[in-house]
Amino acid sequence: MFRITLQKRSIDSSELLSSKLYDECSFYDSFARDVSNAKHSVLVECPYLTERRVRQFSKLLKRKVKEGVEIILYTRNPRHHDKILEVQAWKALEILKDSGVRIFMCDDMRHRKLSIIDDEVLWEGSLNILSQNESCEIMRRSFSKELCDQMRTFIKLGNLRY
Repeated sequence: MFRITLQKRSIDSSELLSSKLYDECSFYDSFARDVSNAKHSVLVECPYLTERRVRQFSKLLKRKVKEGVEIILYTRNPRHHDKILEVQAWKALEILKDSGVRIFMCDDMRHRKLSIIDDEVLWEGSLNILSQNESCEIMRRSFSKELCDQMRTFIKLGNLRY
């Protein structure tokens, strides 16, 4: 068995090799189950937001916030979208804000799609979690504290915990 080494840390490759792939049809039920089971934190990074997709999650997110789970969203500043997507993003942000989600709007034109749940479940891939509609996408789910830590370091969240 080989080990992946990054910044003086080694990660057991079996955690990545035992991950599971999802498409746009199978992703949402599994992701919602992970959010529903969250005990302390859900971090989502998604550049695009739509009212329709956010409404799909708003009740679940609101319930989790009431249970004490910190829900954090990093998203692209809506002013960086075309007019139609900008309007959708502002509507979605209002719904998320009303649900108790902590929102960080970023001006760096980020395009990453990922989620870290309870610092042990990592979702990463091409699917815009809070906006996907008709596109063909892929997401990988890994259960690994080490891979979550690696992603936090890579996206420069470091040891920041929610």
